Amino acid sequence: MSTPIRLAIIGAGSAQFSLGLVRDLCLTDSLRGSTICFMDIDQSRLEMVHELARRYAAELGAELRFEATMEREPALREADFVLNTALAGGHDQEEAERALLQEHGYYRGIHLADMVRQFDLMLGLARDMERLCPKAWLIQSSNPVFEGCTLVTRKTTTKVIGLCHGHYGYREIAHVLGLELKDVTFEAPGFNHCIWMTHFRYQGRDAYPLIDRWIEEKAQGYWRTWRPRYGQTQMSPAAIQMYQLYGLMPIGDASRALWAEVWWYHLDLAAKVRWWGPLGGFDSAEGWQLYLDDLARNVQQIREVASDPRRRVAEVFPPSKSDEQILPIIDALVNDHPGYFQVNVPNQGALQGVPDDVVVEVPAMIDGKGIRPLAVGRLPKRIMLGVMWPRLLEAERRLAAFLSGDRRDLMQLLLADHRTRTWEQAEEALDALLTMPGNEAMARYYAK
Repeated sequence: MSTPIRLAIIGAGSAQFSLGLVRDLCLTDSLRGSTICFMDIDQSRLEMVHELARRYAAELGAELRFEATMEREPALREADFVLNTALAGGHDQEEAERALLQEHGYYRGIHLADMVRQFDLMLGLARDMERLCPKAWLIQSSNPVFEGCTLVTRKTTTKVIGLCHGHYGYREIAHVLGLELKDVTFEAPGFNHCIWMTHFRYQGRDAYPLIDRWIEEKAQGYWRTWRPRYGQTQMSPAAIQMYQLYGLMPIGDASRALWAEVWWYHLDLAAKVRWWGPLGGFDSAEGWQLYLDDLARNVQQIREVASDPRRRVAEVFPPSKSDEQILPIIDALVNDHPGYFQVNVPNQGALQGVPDDVVVEVPAMIDGKGIRPLAVGRLPKRIMLGVMWPRLLEAERRLAAFLSGDRRDLMQLLLADHRTRTWEQAEEALDALLTMPGNEAMARYYAK
C-alpha cells in the first residue's frame, strides 16, 4: 500500500540535493504516486532540475509527478510537506560579505547579512504555510537550523523539524577505531552544530575507553600522516582537545568549533592548520573553496547530462538510497512506519537546562502519531557553562537583532566577537556591510 504526498522543495535549483531526493523517492514504494513541486527563483536551474527529475523517474519506472514554479504560493498550496533548502542571496553574495568583513579585521568574516536574509526567508515561508497549507510540516535543511527553527517555533504555528548530517560524525570515529559500524550505537544531543556524544557503545559495551586508548597510543602517529579533506574533522586535534576539555566528544560540525566560545581555533590560518590539518579544515579559505569547487563540478556534471537527452541520469545518481532522513521521516509520519531519527525540534523538556521554546537536536521516535523527542537528561555542567548556555545567548542575540530592526543589536553582536578590538572597528565594519551592493533591503530595515 502506498500513500501519495505533495512535497514542495523551496530552493530546488540545488540540483545535487534535489535530484538525490528524487532518487530516494523513486526507491520508496510506500510513497508511490507522490507529487514534487520544485520552486526556485533561478529559472534555468529550475528547468534543468525539473527535466532531469522527469527523466530519472522514467528511467526507474517510478510513478511520480513533477511541477516547477518560480513563485512560492503555488508551490505551497495543498502541500503535505515543505522542504526548505534555500540560501537567500546565494554563495556569491556570502563570499563577498566574508571578504569585506575580513578587510575590517574579522578573519573569515562573520554571519550578519546572510543571517538576516535567511531569517527573513524562513519566517516568511512559515507564515505563508500558516495561510496556504496549515497542516503541513516544514522540514528545514538550510542553515542556520538552530536559530531558524527556534524563530519559526516562537513566531508561527507551523510545525517545523530541522535536519542535518552532523550526527553521522560518529561513523568517522568508528572507522578510525576499526569498529564494525553495525555494532555501534550512539547518542548525541545538543543544539544543531553543537552536539555531544553522551553514549558510545560497541557490541553493547561502553566504547569511550577505545577512544582514550587511541588518543594515548595512536593519535600522534595518525596526525603526522593525516591529510584530510575539508569535511574530515571528527578525529582532528581540535576535536580531541575539546573532548579532553569538556569530557564528551563533539560530534560532526561541533568538532569544527565555530562558536565564539572556542575562538582560539580561529585566530588565523596557522591556528586552523594546527587544529585541523594542512588545509586548515572546512572553514579555512582553502577548505571552503574546495567545497565550493566541488559544488561547481557537481553542477557542471549534472548540466552535461541535462544537455544530452541520450545520457541516463542514473550515471550521475546511481539508483541506491542515500543516508538522508527526509523521506524515511515522511514515510514514518504518513504510513505509520516507526523509526528512530536524529532531529531538531522544540525542546519541551527533552534536554534539561534548556527552555522549552528553544529547538534542540535530540533523538526521536517518529510514526503516524507524530514526532516524540526522547528525554536525554542534562549535559555535563562544564559543557553547559562553557558552550551550551553561551551558544544559546548568541542565538538569542541574533534573533533579537533580526526581530528588532535596531542597528544597536547588530552592533552588540559585533562587539561580542573576540576579533573586535575597538568600537570604531565594529562601526566601520557594520557601515561597510550595510552599504555594499546586495544589502539594500537590510540597510533600509536597520535605518532606524
